Amino acid sequence: MSQPQTTAPNVNQAKFSLSKLRRSPLTFLVHLSVLVIVILWTLPTAGLFISSFRDKDQLALSGWWTSLTASEQNLVDRTGDPDTQIQRGDQYVLAGQLLLDGEPIDIKAFGFSSREPTAYQLGDVAEMNDGTLTVTEDGHYEMVSNEPFKGSRGKRIFYTAVVPPKFGLDNYREVLTAEGIGRSFINSLTVTIPATIIPILIAAYAAYALSWMKMPGRNLLIAMVVGLLVVPLQMSLIPLLRLYNDIGAFFGVGAKTYLGIWLAHTGFGLPLAIYLLRNYISSLPREIIESAKVDGATDFEIFMRIVLPLSFPALASFGIFQFLWVWNDLLVATVFLGTGEEHMVLTARLRELLGSRGGNWEILTASAFVSIAVPLTVFFALQRYLVRGLLSGSVK
Repeated sequence: MSQPQTTAPNVNQAKFSLSKLRRSPLTFLVHLSVLVIVILWTLPTAGLFISSFRDKDQLALSGWWTSLTASEQNLVDRTGDPDTQIQRGDQYVLAGQLLLDGEPIDIKAFGFSSREPTAYQLGDVAEMNDGTLTVTEDGHYEMVSNEPFKGSRGKRIFYTAVVPPKFGLDNYREVLTAEGIGRSFINSLTVTIPATIIPILIAAYAAYALSWMKMPGRNLLIAMVVGLLVVPLQMSLIPLLRLYNDIGAFFGVGAKTYLGIWLAHTGFGLPLAIYLLRNYISSLPREIIESAKVDGATDFEIFMRIVLPLSFPALASFGIFQFLWVWNDLLVATVFLGTGEEHMVLTARLRELLGSRGGNWEILTASAFVSIAVPLTVFFALQRYLVRGLLSGSVK
């Protein structure tokens, strides 16, 4: 009796297993690379988010990666009022306990001068000009003097303590309750919404014309649009402002108005808008456009009833880009609106909160997430159209 032939299947299985083994290192490397890129991309944002909830004193002394561990800090506190002193023989004593937010803390070193806050170890007797000072590990202090303590306030004690991590909403509360922050939020919306809608409307008409309407010099116009994508904003900002001021003076329109910044953002956003929308609109099926023309539809009717509804993914994708760019803008807003209280946008207001030297890290971290709250909402609402709009027209 002959045996069944199993050679071919075994060979195929062996080839499949071998090819799988050959692909697995490359697949693992690709997945690892993607994971590393995602971590590196999100790590700064995660650090900023954690820092926005940290105590401002701890934030100034240590990085966000130490936020979950206790840290040593140089602190200062005062003894009890001189009225609380007691007399012990010929000496006068001020005693009490050093507390942080009403809780005892672990003391490492102490001193009575700001120049040497850690000059003495626990248990040492610090010789002062008018007495002595001792501090224990749990924060109990005793200040002894041969003369009665005078003054309206207690004596200062400098010390180094191990402070547990502290988190809270104080940074956000300071930002959100700042004077004028509500008005600046409304100003940013007043600038951003029209500056997003206007270029979309103009670019949609231009993209349809460059895609489906026959006109002389159409290719030249497309090349000019692509060329305008590389024009730096900073190079054209001042000439544009001078031109706007001259035209405004001729028509009696003030320089610091919302109209100027709307037109500026429209001009800067149109090249990218036309480029993206034309790629999408030109990829629409030709049969739909030609059938509508055979039925007697005009170009305006084709655009409004067919092209515009089908182009919503591309419109949404550009809307995300334009909204994020205008909302986070500071340069154009400062040039065209100034820094007056009436027209100050949110980014300019948050810059004012930082002060002249920008050393308030707690304000910076919290204000960063306050400013991105609205853009994040817009992005997550329209992000499903983003990839569709960007990849449209790339393949046929």
